[in-house]
Amino acid sequence: MTMLVDSHCHLDYADFEADRDALISRAHASGVGMMVTISTKFSEADKIIAIASQHANIVCSVGTHPHEAGRETQVAAEHIAKKAIHPKVVGIGETGLDYFYDHSVIEKQKQSFIAHIEASRLTQLPLIVHARDADIDTAQILEDQMKQGTFPGLIHCFTAGPDLAKRALDMGFYISISGIATFKNAQNLRDVIKTVPLDRLLVETDAPYLAPMPHRGKRNEPSFVKHTAACLAELLDVSEEAFAEQTTENFFRLFTKAKLSV
Repeated sequence: MTMLVDSHCHLDYADFEADRDALISRAHASGVGMMVTISTKFSEADKIIAIASQHANIVCSVGTHPHEAGRETQVAAEHIAKKAIHPKVVGIGETGLDYFYDHSVIEKQKQSFIAHIEASRLTQLPLIVHARDADIDTAQILEDQMKQGTFPGLIHCFTAGPDLAKRALDMGFYISISGIATFKNAQNLRDVIKTVPLDRLLVETDAPYLAPMPHRGKRNEPSFVKHTAACLAELLDVSEEAFAEQTTENFFRLFTKAKLSV
């Protein structure tokens, strides 16, 4: 079985407290060889690092989700970078902009986003970007910041249009696809995915959210990434094995520090 990577999940969430070890075992049995558990609150980074430290095949990120940008104390880029020294920390974020929900003032989101970009630039760890209903501002900030010094990154749980996809790819970013791509009403997204080079795609669950078909509406978990991978392989007219091999190669090319945890 060719290894898959769940490049974005939230194993620290309360949804998984009762059966975290069991779902990790299910992921292994399903061919998921590595999981990235993602930080949404910098103040809780130590909890996420602790979960990753208990398992050889789990790594993590540090950062603050845009929903939390107004509630979390603004953290300087240097502090994020210092926390990212830990050997289990392979990425910065998730960060970005979310204009769909009114959970944080836009200016606070932008300030937090730029601090995370600077941390990514300092560490050269990939920036994990959340973008919802904020395509124009997301692309503009990334492009403006890239002129001040390059940094690697990806747009996670990609649901945007072709313009953000192209601009992200032009900056050298990767595109990560969640179970949304399997939904019947996601044809526009699937059309955009077909324009993304296979060597720039990653796959994720965003668990416990966004369970793919045939589990839509249920709690998502890393083992379900196989369903999204199968859907994308069919969409792109490649074998499931070839898709798994390529997206795993892509993951380790981007998340270079994760190789040390294999």
